[in-house]
Amino acid sequence: MIFGFLSHLDLNLWLFRLPIMLELVRQGHTVYAICPNGEVSNSFAEHGIRHVPYTISRSSLNPFKELGAIHNIYKAIKPLGLDILHTFTAKPNIYGTIAGKSAKVPRIINLVEGLGSFYLEEDLKSRIVRGIIEFLYARIFHLSDTVMFVNQDDPAYLISKKIVDPAKVFIIKGVGIDTDEWKPLPKEDEWIRVTMIARAIKHKGVHEFIDATAILGEKYPEVTFQFVGSPDGGNLFSVTEEFMKNQPHLHYLGQQDNIRHIISQSSVFVLPSYREGLPRTSMEAMSMGLPIVTTDAVGCRETVEDGVNGFLVPPKNAAALAEAIEKLILNPILREQMGRAGREKAIREFDVATIVDQHLEVYGLRRVR
Repeated sequence: MIFGFLSHLDLNLWLFRLPIMLELVRQGHTVYAICPNGEVSNSFAEHGIRHVPYTISRSSLNPFKELGAIHNIYKAIKPLGLDILHTFTAKPNIYGTIAGKSAKVPRIINLVEGLGSFYLEEDLKSRIVRGIIEFLYARIFHLSDTVMFVNQDDPAYLISKKIVDPAKVFIIKGVGIDTDEWKPLPKEDEWIRVTMIARAIKHKGVHEFIDATAILGEKYPEVTFQFVGSPDGGNLFSVTEEFMKNQPHLHYLGQQDNIRHIISQSSVFVLPSYREGLPRTSMEAMSMGLPIVTTDAVGCRETVEDGVNGFLVPPKNAAALAEAIEKLILNPILREQMGRAGREKAIREFDVATIVDQHLEVYGLRRVR
């Protein structure tokens, strides 16, 4: 069979789709990485994957440029003779489906990894953009054959609005993680570290985490509360680096490359986000044996069984967040029990081998052992 994986960014395919692409190559299928030229696009060939470039503006809303992008995708895929076109993220889902239908690709699969920040605000712009997204998705999902989601809530919402046919829905647990790589490591000391890893923006729950550190910092001076991640200057809801550095009970580490080591030396992982597709950092922390405190919100709740491998708290509630963190600070046995349960859940549900098998199921294939 001939597979095309379509994204607007080469890194999206390289970082998140490579395991399934490699398995298809291993089985003898032809695999194309259809994406603009980028920093890793030349590396696909080393793995037997053929790179096909096209051009698209990631931020443009100019209708003439957007029509041009659809035509560029069509020209890229028409000669390939694809059996399956798998698209990822909003623009490739929309434009790729239109181009794929025009190119007479027999089967088109979309992956929706979350509905995005426009579903978190009620201002006029957010409502207008939501309306446009839903209008386009309703038409695109009518054309495509399968629509994959990474959580339960997003498809339930779209089904309730008759935007997607429930018969086309397939739920998959994200992109998967290598649980052998993300495994518990020995702690170098006995310090209790409560860690949050995210972009420093409002919707990740930054303010709630800071407020929780204010509640707990005076009470537990021996505990380190640390934040890993940088502001997003292009995001309207980003905080500043100066703001993060000036929080009295927060150790602001900024952007870091050694995430695995940071998690391994942490005691509790926190993600008080308002909405996620399926948070990879939570899965990595679970796999490394950390208890998780996150919100009872879309995407986040997929990673935690409340009271088993962590706690779910209401979004935008710093007091509840602090209370859950405090339970874990005070109870090392509970931390260990929840961490062990989280590790088991990560292996069972989020291991990359399981995710590859789920992709193969969608494609009508099975792993060749």
